[in-house]
Amino acid sequence: MKTMKLLFTVVSISLFLFGCGNDKKKEAPKEKLKLGTKKVETKVDENVASLVISASDAMKFDKNELKVKAGQKVKLTLRHTGKMDVNVMGHNVVILNKGVNLTAFGNKAATARDNAYIPKGAEGDVIAHTNLIGGGQTTTVEFEAPEAGTYDFLCSFPGHYALMKGKFIVE
Repeated sequence: MKTMKLLFTVVSISLFLFGCGNDKKKEAPKEKLKLGTKKVETKVDENVASLVISASDAMKFDKNELKVKAGQKVKLTLRHTGKMDVNVMGHNVVILNKGVNLTAFGNKAATARDNAYIPKGAEGDVIAHTNLIGGGQTTTVEFEAPEAGTYDFLCSFPGHYALMKGKFIVE
């Protein structure tokens, strides 16, 4: 009988300890989500030329030639990949009309600080221009491409046009 009491006590204590010692709640099984790939169609409008050009703190455009079709809507985006402030290393893209002297325009632009280096009274010399931006910034301008031909583009920030220039080719 003593053995029975001892066995009963050991079993009772064991059940008590094992039953109370595990406070973890049973969690409901987690749902497995099946991620599908949704096909997203991006429409490309052939009537819009989306151009992207980057400029750096090293006074350099990443492209020296941009091509579009005559009469096409142009969306030109300028990205300043540098870190310097707009007042120190500002950049823009200015597309000049045919016959406009790039050097003369660049020299005139250098004195147009109050107008973001786009000379007042020179509107007829410019087809389009982006805003002046600093490091880490992006700007976009939209315009209609002129007639077929080759046009100059430049950055009109003082002194930049010597290195930051290229050809805007309209086919």
